Amino acid sequence: MHLLDKTSLFQIKSISVSIILPIRPTFNMKIRNLQNPIILILLVALVIISYFYFFRIDLTSDKRYSIADQTKNLMAKMDAPLEVTVYLDGDLNPGFQRLKKSTAELFDELSVYSDKSITVKYENPSLADSPDQREKKYMELQTRGLNPTAVYERDKEGKSIQKIIFPWIEISYKGKKVPVCLLKNILGNSGEDNLNISIENLEFEITDGIRRLVNTEVSKIAFIEGHGELSEPETYDISKSLSRYFQIDRGVLANNAAVLNDYKAIIIAKPTKPFSESDKFIIDQYIMNGGRVLWLIDGVRIAKENLSTIGLSPAMELDLNLNDQLFRYGIRINPVLLQDVQCASVPVNIAPANAAPQFESTPLYFAPLLLASPEHPVSRNITEVRSEFCSGIDVVGQNKQVSYNLLLASSENTHIIGASTTIDMSQKLKANDKAYFNVSYVPVAVAMEGYFDSDFANRMVPKGLTNTLPILKQSLKTRQIVIADGDIIRNEVSIKDSTSIPLGFDRYTNQQFGNKDFIQNAVLYLADNDGWIQLRNRTLKLRLLNKQISSDKKTIWQLVNVLSPIILLSLLGIGYQIVRKRKYTKL
Repeated sequence: MHLLDKTSLFQIKSISVSIILPIRPTFNMKIRNLQNPIILILLVALVIISYFYFFRIDLTSDKRYSIADQTKNLMAKMDAPLEVTVYLDGDLNPGFQRLKKSTAELFDELSVYSDKSITVKYENPSLADSPDQREKKYMELQTRGLNPTAVYERDKEGKSIQKIIFPWIEISYKGKKVPVCLLKNILGNSGEDNLNISIENLEFEITDGIRRLVNTEVSKIAFIEGHGELSEPETYDISKSLSRYFQIDRGVLANNAAVLNDYKAIIIAKPTKPFSESDKFIIDQYIMNGGRVLWLIDGVRIAKENLSTIGLSPAMELDLNLNDQLFRYGIRINPVLLQDVQCASVPVNIAPANAAPQFESTPLYFAPLLLASPEHPVSRNITEVRSEFCSGIDVVGQNKQVSYNLLLASSENTHIIGASTTIDMSQKLKANDKAYFNVSYVPVAVAMEGYFDSDFANRMVPKGLTNTLPILKQSLKTRQIVIADGDIIRNEVSIKDSTSIPLGFDRYTNQQFGNKDFIQNAVLYLADNDGWIQLRNRTLKLRLLNKQISSDKKTIWQLVNVLSPIILLSLLGIGYQIVRKRKYTKL
């Protein structure tokens, strides 16, 4: 038997089958020799192709290892290295370990799509040489806005252990730093649910911080004034939060019909005086040209100063001369007040006259804690929103070119009070009175998106306006949000030193409600043209172990996990040796 050279190999192709069979061993050996360079050539070609064509495949059902196209484009904009400090480190329980691991995996994925390096380092704030140094480090982080979270765990003996962790990261880019909170803590949710929600929001929260560092263009939004709207101190906290994304202006509309053209969105926060026809026209044509509006409108006028003194106040319909305009857009704010069993509480002095004060927590049924819809990115994964003397909303009209989405609603135990009545704060109500609290889930906030009809179609332009253009009868595709309570955006102002109390913070119960998150998401949604806010709709399935089974059969599953790989590898090795022995014995 001899080895065929390359020339004879190609000649074999023309030989008949009967001739090939006698030299089968020689032909097979030559084919194997040929396969080596072919495989090498294919590998080299694959490397060259992969240099020009990059792709990754995520085989998970919920695409947990994929990032959005907006994120990929953002990472491509980076022209400097990114440095990240992760403070979620140390002796963490399995839930926070999973959050830490997911954060690391996300930055690994982001680095793939960035031409610049992303350096991630971990720092444990609790690691210190002495308790004093640890406290000093804690205070330093808190002064930068990184507030700690107390985690309570139980050891094997059942003792409760408190750990202080910092679920934060700091992103540094071109000398600027932005803190990002990794943990979403929603009241009423279990720890596992909150951690899963935190992982779902990782891409939005982290890319939100990166966008604030990378983007150089600053858009403008405006608070409309001139109709008794909330003052600057009363909207200070939300303005401070929104200033991270936008330039914020305030002012009256005057007589310039084009005054709003440069603004991404406008906010109308709790007006108390009627709008003129010229102001309505400016807002209407702003919407027709694609402008976005956040309406926070009360349906009822109440003299709150009377409530604080005598506990009685008349409730009258609030006429802002906006009913026809909102009706044209498909929304009606009803002149009613909602009472709800799910409400905020206030301390009330129940001590007799001339006795030492004795306060008792009393439900304030006129301050419903509104439920947030899990179906919309504005309201998804936020805690209840605190309202005060809110009204209800109806969707009206038959404009099929506009879609309506519920954002906030009352609970299943609600009572509706019509206007033109007197509010009595001393009224004694029972939370379990189903005959009184007989209405469920009254809409309080609605998002609208589509093509709106103009309120000034087939009408004359109001006199006195300048820079007017021909009236547009239908809008470009745009968005609006209507909220039937102006107090949702109002922060309290301290009487002592005139400082603003954080929006949504209840100083009586020390609870933080979701007002700030909701309003911020609403404005980001209105001003969003690239779909960033849709990242908040990401859903990951929570796959938890059965705690009862994992505890009762702990030893069995430990043995299975330890011995199964060893047994499997042993069987594969034995099988391989048997097959190899039989194959070469025949030869």
